[in-house]
Amino acid sequence: MHVYTVHSDCHFSILKLLQELRGEMWSFESKAIVFVNNELVGGPVEFIEVWATDNYNYQDFRPTPLYYTLAEKAYVHFLNSTDHEFVYMDIKIKDEPAGRLVIELFTDIVPKTCANFRALCTGEKGESVKTEHPLSYKDTLIHRIVKNGWVQGGDIWKPCSGDGGEPIYGTVFEDENFAVNHNRRGVIGMANKGRHTNGSQFYITLQPAAWMDTKYVAFGQIIEGTETLKKIEALDVFNQRPMKNITITDCGVLTYTF
Repeated sequence: MHVYTVHSDCHFSILKLLQELRGEMWSFESKAIVFVNNELVGGPVEFIEVWATDNYNYQDFRPTPLYYTLAEKAYVHFLNSTDHEFVYMDIKIKDEPAGRLVIELFTDIVPKTCANFRALCTGEKGESVKTEHPLSYKDTLIHRIVKNGWVQGGDIWKPCSGDGGEPIYGTVFEDENFAVNHNRRGVIGMANKGRHTNGSQFYITLQPAAWMDTKYVAFGQIIEGTETLKKIEALDVFNQRPMKNITITDCGVLTYTF
């Protein structure tokens, strides 16, 4: 028996699997999908209430909330076991809240790049000594949408047009390494203007982009907020500029506890 569950890029893997299965699976909404002997059973409800009951006369006397509690506990334990850090961005499209993006930072692989992004999420460095702009992503824009490519934000210089930005280290900083591949949707990395020109601008991939692997430093991945990312990429654009403002209304560090 195989059970596919949602964590980080697992959700994107399930979406890809549903595309391959097609048919009625396009409407599948569960966060877990079950196969037995390579045959599709369905989600947890179909597995327990239909397959297990029909084949083994299974009866469950435990309350459903208990399963949610156990699942949440396991999820939190798994995230904490990675020893990675997590940050969030709350998104607004025009005047409507669009949800939250939660990002896992690969602090063990690209620590300097992650430290820059984390600090820009918290705003802990205050204002830039050189430009006097706040070193923070809060109230900045996702200013670019490349259809079937990536979305881009992080220009912390108002009006956030995509022409500026700076890191916490000064003008720019070096490419730390290219150890993280762009092999899936939801990878987050540093936008640049050439080698060793990383600042504050970042991108989130909308599909695998192997051509980016030795040009841009990837440092994390989206683990929650897939629906929010869909809302962003679905917006109409003009010359890759979204027709509605996409604002990061709040951002910071996220700690998982149970």
